[in-house]
Amino acid sequence: MIKLRCPVAWAVILLLLARPWAGAAPLRVLLLTGANNHDWRATTPVLKAMLEDGALCAVDVETNVAAMKPAAFQGYDAVLSNFNTFGLKAPGAVWNPDMRAAFVAFIRAGHGLVVVHAGSSVFYDWPEFQQIAGATWGQATRHGKMHTNEVAIVAPDHPITAGLNAFQTFDEYWQNAPVAPGARVLATVTPQPEFGGTGQPEPMALATEFGAGRGFTLLLGHDSRAMASAGFKQLLRRGTEWAASGKVSENLATTPTK
Repeated sequence: MIKLRCPVAWAVILLLLARPWAGAAPLRVLLLTGANNHDWRATTPVLKAMLEDGALCAVDVETNVAAMKPAAFQGYDAVLSNFNTFGLKAPGAVWNPDMRAAFVAFIRAGHGLVVVHAGSSVFYDWPEFQQIAGATWGQATRHGKMHTNEVAIVAPDHPITAGLNAFQTFDEYWQNAPVAPGARVLATVTPQPEFGGTGQPEPMALATEFGAGRGFTLLLGHDSRAMASAGFKQLLRRGTEWAASGKVSENLATTPTK
């Protein structure tokens, strides 16, 4: 039997046990941004840093989404949308049929789409994208004032939310967002009436499956302050890992509690 007497050796072993993905190649994520009715310049580096923490992901940032070519998805495990054309007077088609076909093939082949907050407020004429995204801003969607509220975990058996506890966060909570058929709601918030909320549970995290691929939508994350929540970071990281690989290895040792 080999006895480890060195505290440093024990510390290394415990670190490896706490981070199951240690030693594996980071998941490759292409982060789409450059246009958004939210402050993408502030939130993009926050999202990138969260995913690259601990070498879970290697993130490339694309700020000229309209100029992308079909080969752009090659080599990536997932695409993250922090991009939309909401409110633009002449957004154009953004992606032509070849780009759309390449994206659908990319997801069907076993890769993932991650949507953050308003990242699905685009491609309203593209049913396959909306199906993968799981939820978007619709004609009846609205939100009240930003406030602190509890995010409830409603799918404790899903890999993304298994073992997670409810947590408090300050954010903007969408209400009456259209949910795609087949999308599974993982977490909800009940926006408070005193802040203009419905007083009813509203979906905040959703998962979809499309071919061999997966989608994860996190409607939290209105701005960089909202993204500062430890619970937001865990949902983002776990959801991205699941969308990209179909599994979750994130350590729950620092799970936020009620």
